[in-house]
Amino acid sequence: MAREFATCVEYGLSLSKRIYYGKEMTPAATAAMTRSMSAKSSDVAESYFPTAVMAYAVVSEPELVENPDVPSYQPYVHGRCEPPALIPLQMHGVVTMEIDCCLDHANVCFSGAWRVHCIKGNSKCDVRIAVPMGEQGSLLGVEVDVPGRSYHSQLIEAEDANYKEKVSKGGNGRFMRGSVYTFKIPQVEGGATVSIKVIWSQKLLYHEGQFSLNVPFSFPAFVNPVGKKISKREKILLNVSSGVGKEILCKSTSHALKELRREVGKMGFLYDAEVLTWSSADFSFSYNVYSKDLFGGVLLQSPLLRDIDDRQMFCFYLFPGNNQSMKAFRKEVIFIIDISRSMKGGPFESAKNGLLSSLQKLNPEDSFNIIAFNVETYLFSSVMEQATEEAIIEATRWLNDKLTADGGTNILVPLKQAIKLLAETTNSIPVIFLITDGAVEDERDICNFVKGYLTSGGSISLRISTFGIGTYCNHHFLRMLAQIGRGHFDTAYDADSVDFRMQKLFTTASSIILADITVDALEHLDSLELLPFCIPDLSRGSPLIVSGRYSGNFPDPVKISGTLADMRKFTIDLKAQKTKDLPFDRVVGRRQIDLLTANAWLSGSKELEQKVAKMSIQTGFPSEYTLMVLHQTLKDEKAPETILIQDVCTCLTPKYSSFLNYWKNSSIFCFLSSLYTTSRKASPFELQM
Repeated sequence: MAREFATCVEYGLSLSKRIYYGKEMTPAATAAMTRSMSAKSSDVAESYFPTAVMAYAVVSEPELVENPDVPSYQPYVHGRCEPPALIPLQMHGVVTMEIDCCLDHANVCFSGAWRVHCIKGNSKCDVRIAVPMGEQGSLLGVEVDVPGRSYHSQLIEAEDANYKEKVSKGGNGRFMRGSVYTFKIPQVEGGATVSIKVIWSQKLLYHEGQFSLNVPFSFPAFVNPVGKKISKREKILLNVSSGVGKEILCKSTSHALKELRREVGKMGFLYDAEVLTWSSADFSFSYNVYSKDLFGGVLLQSPLLRDIDDRQMFCFYLFPGNNQSMKAFRKEVIFIIDISRSMKGGPFESAKNGLLSSLQKLNPEDSFNIIAFNVETYLFSSVMEQATEEAIIEATRWLNDKLTADGGTNILVPLKQAIKLLAETTNSIPVIFLITDGAVEDERDICNFVKGYLTSGGSISLRISTFGIGTYCNHHFLRMLAQIGRGHFDTAYDADSVDFRMQKLFTTASSIILADITVDALEHLDSLELLPFCIPDLSRGSPLIVSGRYSGNFPDPVKISGTLADMRKFTIDLKAQKTKDLPFDRVVGRRQIDLLTANAWLSGSKELEQKVAKMSIQTGFPSEYTLMVLHQTLKDEKAPETILIQDVCTCLTPKYSSFLNYWKNSSIFCFLSSLYTTSRKASPFELQM
């Protein structure tokens, strides 16, 4: 899909050469539009893939391509574009981003305006909007204004049967690759201005005490408007709250930020500039929350107004600090890698490269093994091997020469073999690292087997981390298996990102500095909901954040206990602090919805599904059990807002191709957005691709 999108953009740029801008007026991107015929298709895909919020004219009829202000009377073009060409629209006026960072979360609000500069006056075309988001991005809201009408998004429950007959069958808005979401606005006139406001959330990266934010903000040259006196202004407002009451130390920034305010744990910055060309670099910012030693805290907050749960909210966090003397556990790692037929080609090669890169991260005192599986299993060694240079070279040869991707998928058998190999582990952390792109019928049985094994005293220290490749595997299963195994989960939706994301996940999963973490005194609360229900270990590569709900008197201080790498016990008292201005719903909302959705999948609980749907609507994060809809409001129709909300609640249909429901409720690529029209007579229709 990404390659097709890029090809459509390339053809659209070719078509845009028909546009006449007047004497001595040439698009700045003329050189960028000409490309050698020998260029690789992958290079084409990368160069035309959106790296900032973009708008495109969707052109099926080439004859419509024309300057709406200065007709050039180009020769008639016969034929149609199938698929339609995408002409990037030129961006005008002021581009604004407001970014709020707290703990490991960022909320981004982007606003900009594009002109349909490439379609004849009095003619119309659809406009496709592309929204690339940063690490683990989630689309939270959309507002679009075009002449005569406006749109705004809302989440609704997917299970409401009253919507069945009101939404027509059509295409979906969806993710193309990673965190790039696209949707269409229908029939916009040539020469019109499209104003877009998009809100999304994303995660901050963490490494050795430093948080890093990267927001897509790199615009290609061809979105710069043609003309000598067209004003272009960029404005970025950045608010940073550490959430931990410690001083923030700024490290680097991509744009010239001016400090507006500073207090303990909080800072504000502003970038505001008239520019000759739009930004060609992503916005990046990094900062330290400095502490030499491990530290943490507990944040308490009252429920929100009209909250679905009237219990109090809590969030406790642990940061690993910068104390290099705090050693990571010795590891015994078994990689379980899928070599079924669906892994053939790019997925298997990428997974193999990621596995080999992960082997290089092992220390000589660590040990490892590899189990490859389809319907059969293949062991690299019958025993655990020390991670010597010779053993890693032999493993590399075995992976390259002995394995080919073919056959079906059976996960339970290799998982049992790995558990048996790790059963006698002492004074180290046994880690299973599962890599798969498939789904199997006995996934719930696998989760229940692992849960039973761990709770029966088979191996209280076993850790399981899971990595999914592509859209076919069941992410709920992999997330739940990792949650049961006190490990970590991640996924890659395209082969190009597999190696990087696998290494990142393995680094987090294998650099454990505090294990078997428990929280004392919480059992005395009147009620408690802890997410995740099995507290993960604290890794050097990632802060630990656990949240939930409670009723009763929360203990203060809270005693956290765990085991260090030298097997000594470690305890720390965390002070409980009541907060009012912390955006709890945004900081923990995404992770809570993901964890509860996985729990709902395993248990089959309809009550839990309904709870997730209500949480999704309350926090704004899309979920398996909600749909995102756009309301269209005609500007000459002044319907009361209450009617608009009532119409949404009674006139849209559920679709099971909603978010994360590509296969066995697993993929985020089929997140359904529906486009809803509000006028005197409601006429809803689905958002077209």
